[in-house]
Amino acid sequence: MPATQKITLHNPLDMHLHLRDEEMLHNIAQSSAKSFSGAIVMPNLVPPVTTKEAVIAYRSRIKEAIDDEAFTPYMTLFFKPDYSRAFLEEVRDEITAIKLYPAGITTNSEGGVSGFDVEELRETLEAMADLNIPLCVHGETNGFVMDREAEFVPIYEKLAKAFPKLKIIMEHITTKESVAALDRYENLYATITVHHLFITLDDVAGGMLQPHLFCKPIAKRPEDREALLRVALEAHPKVMFGSDSAPHPKHAKENCGCAAGVFTAPVALQLLTELFEKHNAPIENLQAFVSTNAQKIYGITPLQKSVTLIKEPFVVPAEYNGVVPMFAGEEIAYSIEEVNVG
Repeated sequence: MPATQKITLHNPLDMHLHLRDEEMLHNIAQSSAKSFSGAIVMPNLVPPVTTKEAVIAYRSRIKEAIDDEAFTPYMTLFFKPDYSRAFLEEVRDEITAIKLYPAGITTNSEGGVSGFDVEELRETLEAMADLNIPLCVHGETNGFVMDREAEFVPIYEKLAKAFPKLKIIMEHITTKESVAALDRYENLYATITVHHLFITLDDVAGGMLQPHLFCKPIAKRPEDREALLRVALEAHPKVMFGSDSAPHPKHAKENCGCAAGVFTAPVALQLLTELFEKHNAPIENLQAFVSTNAQKIYGITPLQKSVTLIKEPFVVPAEYNGVVPMFAGEEIAYSIEEVNVG
């Protein structure tokens, strides 16, 4: 993407977003709603979103929190292996996807799947495939932290082969092994975060520990980041932007039990624009990465919203309502000039 002063992105989508609930929801929801047309909203609340009533109620709370912003929350259910076909048919029109968490692997995932026996999952996953409900997966094992995602790739492959009609989204991929799996199976897709395109583990823990860059899956090696950059910058048709923006109160990040999550929602589009320009990637590729690919993969038609970014320095605020963002206090190259709806 050649250096320019202004870039306009149309209908940007965030295909993996944590909005939390209650006070945190009200504090941070507009950070996404102002500049994105919509987002896939994660269901790992306490308790998790597992019923039609819970989906509807959570959507209502999100709508209240974003006030009059033009933004579509694409809702998800927390995967349970005993969801019946009848239940899925009933809830189908209220959700865009179902999110599967391995038990205990990340924030509020204790009720997730503890085993990946294909036959135990078959009834639910076949019904999802028939109803065209994508399965979003947090793909990590409980192994050594740097190997957890790579170790999960065989599980992705097992699911992809057992359920070839099921769209499987490998969420927030961080390794070259996950990138390679994309082209081996027709029904595997992926989201990539902005922070994993910028940082490696060295940025997190190579010097003084940086708690606001600590996330799960943890940032990996330079060669892994290069693999992510390659498919993002070329707008590989099976990858899309998903921020995994995961807010925690400042005190929950800056303590000896640092919570996992990077808050990027207010600066994601600015950082992506800067990154694509730095690597001379065409603006069409950025547009595909932040919207077009997701529309095709999920079969959605987002609200019409255009975001114009201008090449003017922007100093990232130290906090947004008590949440510290990525690159807090640092200067980045692009600012959001205006947002137009319709």
